[in-house]
Amino acid sequence: MDKTSKKKSTSRKIKSQGASTKPGSSNVADLVIPPMKIVRAGVIGFAGRGWGHLEHLLMLEGTEVTALCEIKADALEKGAKLAVDKGRPRPALYGPDRNDYLRMLARDDIDVVFIATDWNTHAPMAVKAMQAGKHVFVEVPAAVTTDQCWELVETSEKTRLNCMMLENVCYGREELMVLNMVRQGLLGTLLHGEAAYIHDLRMQMHDDKHPIGTWRTLHYAERNGNLYPTHGLGPIAQYMNINRGDRFDRLVSMSSPATGRKLYAAANFPADHKWNKIEEWKGGDMNSSLIRTALGRTILIQWDETSPRPYTRHNLIQGTKGCWAGFPDRLVVEGRTPSTHEWVQGEGLKPWYDEFEHPLWKRMGEEAVKSGGHGGMDFLMMWRLIYCLRNGMPLDQDVYDATAWSVIGPLSEESVRKGNAPVEIPDFTRGRWKDTPPLGIVR
Repeated sequence: MDKTSKKKSTSRKIKSQGASTKPGSSNVADLVIPPMKIVRAGVIGFAGRGWGHLEHLLMLEGTEVTALCEIKADALEKGAKLAVDKGRPRPALYGPDRNDYLRMLARDDIDVVFIATDWNTHAPMAVKAMQAGKHVFVEVPAAVTTDQCWELVETSEKTRLNCMMLENVCYGREELMVLNMVRQGLLGTLLHGEAAYIHDLRMQMHDDKHPIGTWRTLHYAERNGNLYPTHGLGPIAQYMNINRGDRFDRLVSMSSPATGRKLYAAANFPADHKWNKIEEWKGGDMNSSLIRTALGRTILIQWDETSPRPYTRHNLIQGTKGCWAGFPDRLVVEGRTPSTHEWVQGEGLKPWYDEFEHPLWKRMGEEAVKSGGHGGMDFLMMWRLIYCLRNGMPLDQDVYDATAWSVIGPLSEESVRKGNAPVEIPDFTRGRWKDTPPLGIVR
């Protein structure tokens, strides 16, 4: 680290310990902006994950897709055709140069920008978009370094523009229902959560079938930690009102040996293939990290995209009165379920769904499932953020959430690198977590 980086890190550490900010910066928690009659959007990156965002934008009333940017020429034309087929005007197209997004950002007929590119470009593009006067909706993780996280916060505060990470899992049916349970006090005072992203994604190494493997696989080879924490962590953080009465304080992290990717490469690719030329895969197959919050609560986060194992995000939240756990869904509530030694699950959960179904899911769940995207959560997320923008309401996630959830990646790497040593988690709110109102049920 050079002297400039050391000075910047020290300044940010001091800043995170109090509520003082640089001149011109201001808190953007629960940021309210004037209602947008029409949300004019630009989309950067839609050959993969962004395609679903484009589809859902085109489904919604009060939206206009002004411009598309993509480095794959065939995807650009495909996106333009989709818009026209949906009865919308043909968007302006930008690409295939990697810097063509800057030309798109110079347009004055774009209010919001959706970013669904590779992980390394999320934060730099988001910063450029805000500097160009656009609200930002960026895919997960929002950043891959701590400095990138700070730059997102400082830019959002300086420009007073939204920077929301597109954490779709917070809009899943089960996650919303558990949020409702927690807010109504069913589980009592929250003590502990467990989050995960365990998903066998070795098939992405086949570039021709999964283009995402061309860059994502290299992260597994070069980095060792929890590289993808937000899908499981986001809902747990919302249950616990992180940044709204509590905050992440410190973490410890450790990884298993790195064996799965090397074995898969040897079994599925020629000896001279680029994956078999990687001498050392640095990323452990399973990473486990433990977070302690300022209020003393604990969160276990696990990540494994390599091992042969069924999908899970855990989604466990323990309170003084009971516990909810996902995958499969199950519940125990002292005094309301038959025993604290036996889960209520399967058909036994139907009365609980009837009682605690989330208002958003009651309102939009049927349309969300019909419209698709991970069981409807993707569509509901897009509907909700467009609804908030058009009605002058604060978004459900802000830049402090985006950075607090994303920074677990680089900090877990630091802890692993230091022999599983505890690592302090920056307070991106600079003390404002103490008086920012809790996230409500989100109606």
